Amino acid sequence: LARVPVTVDIASEFRYREPLVGEGDLVIIISQSGETADSLAAMRLAKSLGAKTLAIVNAMGSSIAREADMLIYTHAGPEIAVASTKAYMVQIAVMYLFAFELALAVGKIDETECRRLVQLLQDTSDTITGILEHKEQAQYIASSLITADSLLYIGRGLDYALSMEGSLKLKHGTISLITENMPVIAVATQKALMEKTISNIKEVKARGAKVILVCRESDNVDPDAVDLKFGLPEFDDLLMPMIAVV
Repeated sequence: LARVPVTVDIASEFRYREPLVGEGDLVIIISQSGETADSLAAMRLAKSLGAKTLAIVNAMGSSIAREADMLIYTHAGPEIAVASTKAYMVQIAVMYLFAFELALAVGKIDETECRRLVQLLQDTSDTITGILEHKEQAQYIASSLITADSLLYIGRGLDYALSMEGSLKLKHGTISLITENMPVIAVATQKALMEKTISNIKEVKARGAKVILVCRESDNVDPDAVDLKFGLPEFDDLLMPMIAVV
């Protein structure tokens, strides 16, 4: 909308890819609790690199709220259901408002269009109330899916982001898909991330997964965490994808 380039990152990955962030950049941290360790660490890194930080947080007085250069509270109230819809919706609402203001500030829309967009955002409340009147239809569809072993969401553009949120609502993260004896192929070729990856492997193993690890032959991994191991020759981390993909 504002024609400003944006990169979206998972907070836990941000630190490990040496992000191209510095003076003149804005890093927006979105957190329901304001205490997520990965998000807090990502924000601190962004600040140390000279970027300005804006926190969009629900929990008042939280660590991220206190340390950010700028702050917008979402005022969603207490989180009762994890991955709550209200938390998601108010976060999106704040981002829409921010985008409208930014587009206006850089001259991509005029004040009339900005007011129209803000009014549309306000009108969503009434439209949502109408959706909630179709409760029986939703229950009927849900009852027809209740015996399904798995379910996929598909969508493009904004619908892709929406599909990811729907998937999260249904299963609360990929790890919840793991069942007893499900094969999980773990790839661990980057030395700087080895410890983190092994931690993830142990998480899936604890849920009953059968773990096949692809790593360097020389890597010493806890045998209790792995069922099978395929060893790769020693090579530089940077070019390891060329070796491992085969």
